[in-house]
Amino acid sequence: MNIIFNKIAESYRKNIPFVVYRKPNTESVNGFFMRDDTLHYTTQFKETGFVFAPFNSDEKAVLFPLEKSEFIHENISIEENVSLNGNTSDEVISDKEKHLHLVEKALDEINKNELVKVVLSRKEEVQLDKFDVLLTFKKLLNSYANAFVYVWFHPKVGLWFGATPETLLNIEGNSFKTMSLAGTQVYVDSEEVVWKNKELEEQQLVTDFIESQLKPISTNLKVDKKETIRAGNLLHLRSKVEGELNNGSNLKALIRGLHPTPAVCGLPREKAEEFICQNENYKRTFYSGFLGELNLKNKNSYLFVNLRCMSVENKVASIYVGGGITKESSAKKEWEETIAKTKTIKKVL
Repeated sequence: MNIIFNKIAESYRKNIPFVVYRKPNTESVNGFFMRDDTLHYTTQFKETGFVFAPFNSDEKAVLFPLEKSEFIHENISIEENVSLNGNTSDEVISDKEKHLHLVEKALDEINKNELVKVVLSRKEEVQLDKFDVLLTFKKLLNSYANAFVYVWFHPKVGLWFGATPETLLNIEGNSFKTMSLAGTQVYVDSEEVVWKNKELEEQQLVTDFIESQLKPISTNLKVDKKETIRAGNLLHLRSKVEGELNNGSNLKALIRGLHPTPAVCGLPREKAEEFICQNENYKRTFYSGFLGELNLKNKNSYLFVNLRCMSVENKVASIYVGGGITKESSAKKEWEETIAKTKTIKKVL
């Protein structure tokens, strides 16, 4: 059995913080295993380690410092049969009514020109008969080859899993890469798909925002053409963005410029954030925040937006899903999109 899988089981049993993750399209996994359960935070993003940051950028990000952890890098093989369950539970009717009402309220604000876009989410709770931290992680690894797949645990914060298709930021030296990711449809049998105006416009809004945020702090900014990518049972529109940091700009300026992106918050950013806080009726905590390696070898950072994720506590899994609302949105279709997004993660359970 792989060393890293043994360490997950042992650390979880002993209530010691850890994170284990696999980057998109790679065979190997990395792990930070803390030596004790002290809570460390970062606000400047100058430290070295693994960062786990909430949606609300005013709140502190949790840090697993490299010097206080055992770091393991390992090529893994998953021998056991970890196939997914075919059945997933039916949609929750009370949730449906609430979500439809929330989307209608957002559309009213958009029609009054208060908002251009707002990303609305919900939390769906699933009761677990049996729960195995390692098996759940292995199923995620098997299901999402081209996502950032992780399990993160701190006894004073909680247990989180995810398989996110969205990069917030890769930075090597002064060069950085990010992406504009928006628009969703269910994968049927081909990635040659037709995108409607709503999705094309939504993705363009995200791209324009990223460009406007990065221009003042960077040079040689380059935005690629839109492309279709697949994540599990879903397809998204993506444009890759890259550039170089100006002298005097730093990682914190980049993070503050990008997070939260319109792909998880909306536009104008402050108004969208205010609408979310007042109307979602639950606290996102780390959902739609970001996580990843901070200033590892040669100051390289690889950060991902925390989407397609869930937290698990007392045999209840909270699954977080959302979608972008623009003037073209239909409340019914937005509900159906959230259902599509919960399907794979429910199968993992």
